[in-house]
Amino acid sequence: MYEPIRTKPVVHRMGATPADYPHSSRGEALDIQLAGHLAALLAVTDELGLDEDAAEIAAQVARLRGAQPARAPRPSAEDAAALHQRAHDLAARALLVAASRADTTVAILAAERMDAHAAALKSSDLAGAL
Repeated sequence: MYEPIRTKPVVHRMGATPADYPHSSRGEALDIQLAGHLAALLAVTDELGLDEDAAEIAAQVARLRGAQPARAPRPSAEDAAALHQRAHDLAARALLVAASRADTTVAILAAERMDAHAAALKSSDLAGAL
């Protein structure tokens, strides 16, 4: 067994109330997480030069965050296959969060991005085998 705590929590002794601290609901936390995954996917999509797809992702990030996301310039440091793999992984994470918050629009977008990056990876594997 354990001994119960006999003193009041520090918060109450200092005069603060629970209302003094910011709280977010589960839905708000999922929105923040989803916007983060989509923003990371947007950065990789920008790096790949997929402007039309990036615009669609940016629109969803803006909807979730209430502001337009920052867009990254297109560096060419990584090869396309690594970028497609990273984008596929990020889209998968976004799909999981979108499904848990029942955001059908983002879930469809993430699934489409996963399919597109998987196809690009498959075609690069075929090209590398030749």
